[in-house]
Amino acid sequence: MWMWILAAAFISGHAHAESYPVRPVRLLVGFNAAGATDTIARYYASKLSDVLRANVYIENRPGAYQMIAIRNLKSAPADGYTLFLITGSAASQYPGLQKDLPYDPVRDFSFIGLVGEAPGVIVASPSVPVAGISELVKYCKAHPASLNFGSSGIGSASHIQMEYLSSLAGIRMTHIPFKADAEIITALLSGSVQIGMTPIQGALPSIQNGMVRALAVTGNRRVASLPNVPALGEAKIAGLGNVDPYTYYVLVGPKGLPADVIQKLNSAINTVSHMPETVTYMHKLGYEPGISTPESVKDYVLRDTKKWTDFHAATNFDLHIGQ
Repeated sequence: MWMWILAAAFISGHAHAESYPVRPVRLLVGFNAAGATDTIARYYASKLSDVLRANVYIENRPGAYQMIAIRNLKSAPADGYTLFLITGSAASQYPGLQKDLPYDPVRDFSFIGLVGEAPGVIVASPSVPVAGISELVKYCKAHPASLNFGSSGIGSASHIQMEYLSSLAGIRMTHIPFKADAEIITALLSGSVQIGMTPIQGALPSIQNGMVRALAVTGNRRVASLPNVPALGEAKIAGLGNVDPYTYYVLVGPKGLPADVIQKLNSAINTVSHMPETVTYMHKLGYEPGISTPESVKDYVLRDTKKWTDFHAATNFDLHIGQ
């Protein structure tokens, strides 16, 4: 009897894995259409539709620091038909910097796979008399609090990463929050903001036409789309290479997602990331396609969370993004 029950369970699980998905899959994005996260989500959704042979469609649920999308995910059935492309800010920065969040990634999500990493670029208005990150640090130390930096909002990656960089470098700049990455570039062009950190994708045209100056890219290696711009790790300032990545994108599902569904989705992500056209597309935008297992992406998020927990403990930097 027990052998029959076990065999039936195995056959049922195998059939579930073979048949999934049998209807469209909703992929939640916590930002508006046409932004950096939406761009990568739509590309992968299109490719995943081909690999999975089922429509994967985007549902934008912007606002409240991705909390609206997170609440939608948490209330969805754990059947693989509602997924969420979470960014590094909500996956590890917020949990590391604020302890009263209404969610816990480990407790509330099923980790599926790393979709990609996004290096950022530190940019300066042409009016700022610096040509690189070391010169920026020297200028800030010689002129304390004389510069400001723009971000896409309190709690955004551009805000948190600039605070982290400033702490590592021992400098202080005034934070000017906006509502989107594109507004940082606009403010730099107008001269109302002197420094900013943004995804490479949005800043690239203004860098290439000389309207803003690229000081460095995040991390320890240069990127193909800005080959002449040094990485932060090249500066002779301890720890700057740890500003890496600017952000990242992880596919998650509700807690309790069946293991066979997780594995099928993880395999599909890795298939898309290995495609030559994906590598070309991602590199053109400054992204790095992700390859992972469900276990390795969970470890990735936990390591990054610890970095931000340690930063909070060392600096008492409080986020207070609300609920």
